[in-house]
Amino acid sequence: MIAHKKKFFSGFGLLVSFGVILALLFSNVFPGPNNTKQNGLNYLDALYNSISKDSAYENNIPVLKKKAVDYDTAQITATIKIADPKQATQTALLFEKAGAEVTVSGEQVAVNGKLGKIFASCLEDADSMYKNDGKTVVSKYGMDERQVLYNWHSAFKAMSKELNHQQKFKDAKEIDAITKKAVEFSYNYYKIEPLKIKENIGIVVFSLVFYVIYTMWFGFAVLFMFEGWGLKLEH
Repeated sequence: MIAHKKKFFSGFGLLVSFGVILALLFSNVFPGPNNTKQNGLNYLDALYNSISKDSAYENNIPVLKKKAVDYDTAQITATIKIADPKQATQTALLFEKAGAEVTVSGEQVAVNGKLGKIFASCLEDADSMYKNDGKTVVSKYGMDERQVLYNWHSAFKAMSKELNHQQKFKDAKEIDAITKKAVEFSYNYYKIEPLKIKENIGIVVFSLVFYVIYTMWFGFAVLFMFEGWGLKLEH
């Protein structure tokens, strides 16, 4: 039996409207890429990814480029192991383009060159990928642009390990920073168009406020229905 019909049906009405809006959010009625349509969750996910890409850039690649200058005279001699001979050959090309002397033997890649030039070349590729300019990277190496960043990532991971073994901890730390803040950063954000939060502040504020209200909406719907049934929470 329903003890308080008015409260029960108020909660029921809130629950129905909650469901209607939820169905709308999962409908492909929101603007998507290339004049397509997508659901609300994908729309907001893409929006926040674009905003985070723009806001994160200045604290990553430009800062690393300035620090890379400090390594212009630093010499590196290291032999790293890559997953397979094909990737080893591809990786060798990265270091050769950076002016290093490279020798490949199966999965082993021996590198001898200026660390600053290697950093600069890698950051140049990462910067191009951040700007969604994959063609520049392809023309530089003659291979898929994503594969280039993947090879940089694998090579730097192996090189960091080797330099730590050589007790060149400062150099290894900088390699780790470039790997995370430039290579991974550009790879993950590739093809995403950056957007400034100031230009989208309206939808950002609305989405955050809506999220809070919508969460409370469901909570009050359930609360009113339970109280309408005559259920009470007592201490």
